[in-house]
Amino acid sequence: MPLLEPPPVGATALPAGTFDGATVLVTGGGTGLGKAIASEFARLGAAIVVASRKDEHLEAGRVALEELGAAVLTVACDIRDPDQVAGAVDAAVAADGFGLPSVLVNNAAANFPVPAEDMSPNAWRTVVDITLNGTFFCSRELARRHLAAGTPASIICVGASYAWTGGPGFAHSAAAKAGVKNMVETLAVEWGPYGIQVNGLVPGLFPHADMTADIRGNLDRTSEKDACQPALRVGRLRELGWAATFLASPYARFVSGHTLVVDGANWQRRTLTNPPVITVREQMGMGPFEG
Repeated sequence: MPLLEPPPVGATALPAGTFDGATVLVTGGGTGLGKAIASEFARLGAAIVVASRKDEHLEAGRVALEELGAAVLTVACDIRDPDQVAGAVDAAVAADGFGLPSVLVNNAAANFPVPAEDMSPNAWRTVVDITLNGTFFCSRELARRHLAAGTPASIICVGASYAWTGGPGFAHSAAAKAGVKNMVETLAVEWGPYGIQVNGLVPGLFPHADMTADIRGNLDRTSEKDACQPALRVGRLRELGWAATFLASPYARFVSGHTLVVDGANWQRRTLTNPPVITVREQMGMGPFEG
């Protein structure tokens, strides 16, 4: 029997109006997991700032969130550039009905499957720059604003379970996400005395329409996706959003420096026997390395 299904779309994990008057900044909030997280904050009354590099993603996020009745501000931002990050926060502060975000969700990241021996230096730099450096630049900018103002804040960094285990086929992303996990723990200690919480949120398998072709192709090689999970089902997007709203809520004030894994125990799965090793290249349907 699989883990029970969650309440239906539209249900909330917290009391109505929990985030009334709050501004929540979600990087990469126009699509996929970021949009799902932003949607749950919107249902609870938050004004949402969506930051993304791509106009089409900003528009998709705006439409989806406005359908929920949320006030939405979209800001073009490449989180690799600290000046653009500062500009995004400035835009929120200046916009009517918004203001300095009290919640930051660091969701934006880069990722694609590739054997380490085939990975170009540029591919490595790009993924690390967006996933690790961008997350730090956003966290730093928000913290500096709140430190100066003497106001509390909550920062949530979306991570990955291979921060603990390693990620064959995703060496660039796994290394960056390991850095993000450590950064969560470090910043929580540094900024806790100033009323700033920092937590991590790790999703398991949450299929969605906005997956990149590379990631979807990798997933499509797995048959019977539900049967491959200890929960005997994949995650529902709203379950991840509910976890995010809890971490930033008044009900989690003493939770900081923690990374919450929402994956139905998948990352802890072990087998009693050692199955034959299948190389990353074989798993990706690739031939031998030819140099």
